[in-house]
Amino acid sequence: MNAPLLPTSIDDTQARLLAADYVADRRLATVVYLALKLQRPLFLEGEPGTGKTEIARTLAAVLDRPLIRLQCHEGLDLAGAAYEWNYARQMMEIRLAEASGQNGSSASREALAAELFSPKFLTQRALLQAIDPAREVPPVLLIDELDRADEPFEAFLLEVLADFQITIPELGTVKATHPPIVILTSNRTREIHDAVKRRCLYHWVDFPDAARELAILQRRVPGASQALAAQVVAFVQKLRSVELYKLPGVAETIEWARALMELDAIVLDPEVIQHTLGVLLKYQDDIARMQGGEAARLLEQVRHGPPP
Repeated sequence: MNAPLLPTSIDDTQARLLAADYVADRRLATVVYLALKLQRPLFLEGEPGTGKTEIARTLAAVLDRPLIRLQCHEGLDLAGAAYEWNYARQMMEIRLAEASGQNGSSASREALAAELFSPKFLTQRALLQAIDPAREVPPVLLIDELDRADEPFEAFLLEVLADFQITIPELGTVKATHPPIVILTSNRTREIHDAVKRRCLYHWVDFPDAARELAILQRRVPGASQALAAQVVAFVQKLRSVELYKLPGVAETIEWARALMELDAIVLDPEVIQHTLGVLLKYQDDIARMQGGEAARLLEQVRHGPPP
């Protein structure tokens, strides 16, 4: 069964994302459409919890493509991201050849060496899986939180991002028959090198405005009442204007609404806010700042608007 065709326009892109409960604004829909149309990697930067990773998951679902995720972390190298040789299996093959006397002649040794560095001894990691030329349907490759990886790792990505290929010294160049859809994300804990950015289309994923966040919440938590959803969004929007170490993202808004529903909350009140701040805020200093009068002040603004 063939995968669905790519979107035919920006409107089609936005509509298909919305059908999968991803509420994208026009700018995001435009850059996603262009990345698909031009077969260019898409680099998304923004605060945690703004929906960057979810774009890749949604595209995979909408286009019926497999999702291959490379979660970046400190110390990530080529062996963890692209490929490595199965040394244990290679050693076993050598021992078997020695036991059977097959490696006595020069020709036998050359044949064994060629065999040892053949694809059957190669362990594919995410990057190599994504560009496997045997794939008939290209996947969505998510390179998530690139800023968590060490800077030298970015050099490994350049060949993949530019030409959708990886050069393996012992085997040659592996090039995708059908290029994967590549999404890179970064929370901007450090700057990503310009060489990576030049190979991608770029978009900054910001916090949504109140209207879009309410639309997201209504789709992701359909059981929430209109009154509760509106108050949750208004409170979180106000909360993002406070100087905090880590502002709550859309993911926290959704999780908070679900938590409030589990507590049978109909509307917000100071007590329920105090008891559930840990769902919204992830640092003790931020929670301490919002304890007491500060949270009540924001709630008062939500209910009646800011004082004149």
